Amino acid sequence: MNTAERIDLVSRHTQEVVKEAELEELFEAGDPTAYIGYAPTGEMHIGHFTTMRKLADFLRAGVEVTVLIADLHAHLDDNKSPFDLLDARSDYYETAIEGMIDAAGADPEDVEFVRGTDFQLDEEYTLEMYRMAAETTIARSQRAASEVVRESESPNLGGLIYPLMQTLDVKALDADIAYGGVDQRGIYMLSREVLPDHGGDAPVCVFAPLLSGLSGGKMSASDAASKVNLTDSPEEVEEKIGQAYCPAGEVEDNGVLEYLEHLVFPVLAVDDEPFVVERPEEYGGDLTYESYEEVEADFLSGELHPADLKPAAGAAISDVIDPVRERLTDEPELLAEAYPDEYGAE
Repeated sequence: MNTAERIDLVSRHTQEVVKEAELEELFEAGDPTAYIGYAPTGEMHIGHFTTMRKLADFLRAGVEVTVLIADLHAHLDDNKSPFDLLDARSDYYETAIEGMIDAAGADPEDVEFVRGTDFQLDEEYTLEMYRMAAETTIARSQRAASEVVRESESPNLGGLIYPLMQTLDVKALDADIAYGGVDQRGIYMLSREVLPDHGGDAPVCVFAPLLSGLSGGKMSASDAASKVNLTDSPEEVEEKIGQAYCPAGEVEDNGVLEYLEHLVFPVLAVDDEPFVVERPEEYGGDLTYESYEEVEADFLSGELHPADLKPAAGAAISDVIDPVRERLTDEPELLAEAYPDEYGAE
């Protein structure tokens, strides 16, 4: 695989690469390393899957991948995860992420998992964090983390430390590439700015898009109707997709189309499978699509109606999450221990 092919694998289905010329230099020099961090807070859902699916592309491109289960971050961000639940939620996140990597057609054994508490309490890391804190204004830290941590007029100190630690994670994990949702952009621009003064290198940054919710607009973790959970049954998935915002001929804020583009088609492509929309013969018969672009073109032209698209999309999305769902439902204690209030652990 040449450099251009490796760059295409890493950059496809992303929103931005900062900077592609630097990414090319990394590949010309050998096999770069990448990391993505996840703070184990709320239950994982399809929005996480669309981001996590990219790790299969990284691995195929010969990139060494580390997944950070950022347990301390989960507590620092306005106590979204109580301290006594960090281990249980970290266990659940690791299992769910392994399932997503497997479902995307890659081997989870090829990914290294680490937790923040494995290295963020080390003396060298802590001293460097103090140095960085002494050089960073409150306004700069707030600006960097504004799309990530919970904001208030009187923020907790943990939310201000959060972006500094995430910046140091890049150095501590020896990552050439920092990968995450585009909401992480402010933090990683801070990393590129300050890491060279703290013994590290400015990372190449790869940002995944944030997908729309099923009810239109931004996906909300607190709105069950706006997202598909990884443990939703096939019937629940198809019901949510059936009720989703998907006006005929409109692409903007259309979560159904976005899930097809960023999750279903990339996974189908692993086994070179098409996306099939079943229709009665009286309405033109079945439609078979080899690419998302074909689906969007027919949807915009009116050839593909939401009433036909939704059942096919619901079934395809359910099939994609099925390996993850199976892995999690086989270990019900993971969710029960991670979220005792919701799942009633005794």
